[in-house]
Amino acid sequence: MKIQRAFLAITAAAGLFLSLDAKDIFVSLSKGKNKNAGTKEAPYKNLWKALSVAKNGDVIHVAEGNYPGRMKCGWFKMEKPVSIFGGYSADFSKRDPLKYKTMFQPKNENNDKKGGALGILHLEFEKSPMKAPKGFNIVIDGLIFDDGFASSYHAVKGKPAGFDTGMWLEGPAKNKADKFPSANRYSIYSATASRGEGNITIRNCTFVNGSNYALNLNWYKGKVSIVNNVFCNNRMISVNVTCSSGSSILEWECANNTILFTWSRLNDLADMGFAIRNNTNCHAKIHNNIIGLNVLTGFDNTKGNPKQKKTFLDNNIFFLNRESDVQMTVSPSIAKVRVDGFEDLEEVDGIESIEGNIDLKDPKIFAGRINAKYLNAFLSMKYSEKTKLDPNKCNALRSVLGLPLQGTITTTCDMYANRYPQEDALKLFGAVANYGAQMPK
Repeated sequence: MKIQRAFLAITAAAGLFLSLDAKDIFVSLSKGKNKNAGTKEAPYKNLWKALSVAKNGDVIHVAEGNYPGRMKCGWFKMEKPVSIFGGYSADFSKRDPLKYKTMFQPKNENNDKKGGALGILHLEFEKSPMKAPKGFNIVIDGLIFDDGFASSYHAVKGKPAGFDTGMWLEGPAKNKADKFPSANRYSIYSATASRGEGNITIRNCTFVNGSNYALNLNWYKGKVSIVNNVFCNNRMISVNVTCSSGSSILEWECANNTILFTWSRLNDLADMGFAIRNNTNCHAKIHNNIIGLNVLTGFDNTKGNPKQKKTFLDNNIFFLNRESDVQMTVSPSIAKVRVDGFEDLEEVDGIESIEGNIDLKDPKIFAGRINAKYLNAFLSMKYSEKTKLDPNKCNALRSVLGLPLQGTITTTCDMYANRYPQEDALKLFGAVANYGAQMPK
C-alpha cells in the first residue's frame, strides 16, 4: 500500500510539472507550414499537426480558416488534455470568433475517410485510471462546427420553397450532388472508455447542422461547463453529458446557451429531439439558456434513475418547443409539461430547483436573427401517417379471429433537418441580454 501511495504521489507531481511547463502552440491554415516550429511567428498549418505534438496542458491557438483534418478526413482526435482557442486573424494580431471564423466544416466527398473517430472533435485519453491524466483544465473556445456540407440531403423531398436543400438523409445519398451518405457523427465526442480526472469548459462555440448529438460528453471525473454557445439545427440531442464512472457524481453546468431546432432521430418525428438531457449520477445546473423550437422537448429527464441525479433548472427562456418544454419520468408514466406548469414538478424525484423559468414574451427580439424562411417552414410543418395492411391469408385469419391486423406504417413530413445557413446561426449570439449566448469576449 505504501508503494502504491508513493507511485500516485510521483504521478501527481509529474502531472503538475507538465502543467507548469505547458506552452502555447499556434496554427494558421493560410500562413503556416507543418515543418514550422508552431510559434506565433512560424505557426503550423494544420490543427492535427499541433494535436500530434502537444503535451498535457498545452494551449493551441487556431487562426481563421476551414480545417479539414488529416488527408481531409473531417475529424480530429485529442488524446491528451490540451486547450483549443479559435477565432484569430491569420497573423494572430486580433481575435473575434464571429469574424475570424475557425471552422470545422467537412465535405460529403470525404465521408469515406472515417477512421477511428466518432466526432468531428473526438476526445479519448488513456483507458487505465492509473495512466490517465489528472488535474487538467481543458478549454475549447471559439470554434464553429458545421456538418451541413458533409451530410446528404434529398434533392426534392421535404424541400420547402426557398430552401437550398431537401430533408436530411441517413441512408444512401439520393442527391446527385452527394457522393456519400451523411457522416452521422457527433460534433464533440468524449469516449465512454476514456479515463481522466480533470475539468472541461466548452464556450463561445457554434454547433450547426450536426448530423448526430452536438455534444456527447462521457466524462469520468471532474467538472463540465457548457457556457455561452449556440446550438442550431442538430439531430437528436444538442447537449448530452453522462458520468462514465459508476461510483462517483459528475457536476456539470449548462448556462447562457442558445439551443434551437434540435431534430428527432428520424423524419417520423417520433422520438428524441431534445435540447438538453441529464443522466444518472449527474448533478446539472441548467440556467439562463434560451431553449426553443426543439422537435420534442426542451429538457429531457427520462434517461436513467431520477433518484440518482439532481437537476437545478432555473431562469431559462422556453418557447415553441414542439411537444413540451420539459419531459420527465413521473412514475408510472412520462410527464410532458409546459413552462407554466413547472410548479407541479417541484417535488418530482431529481428536481432540486425549478425557479424563474419563463415563456418568451416578445418573439420580435429574434427578428433578423432567426432565418425567417426556416422558421416559417418549421412552424408550418405538416406531418402525416398512412397505414397499409398486408392483404394476405395471415391478416384474413386474424380478422376472422378478431385479432389486430398487421401492416406497414408510412410517415411523411414536409421538412426534416434541412441545412441551416451558418451565417444565420452566428446571428443568434447576443439576441437577449442575460439569456442565451452573449457576444463572445
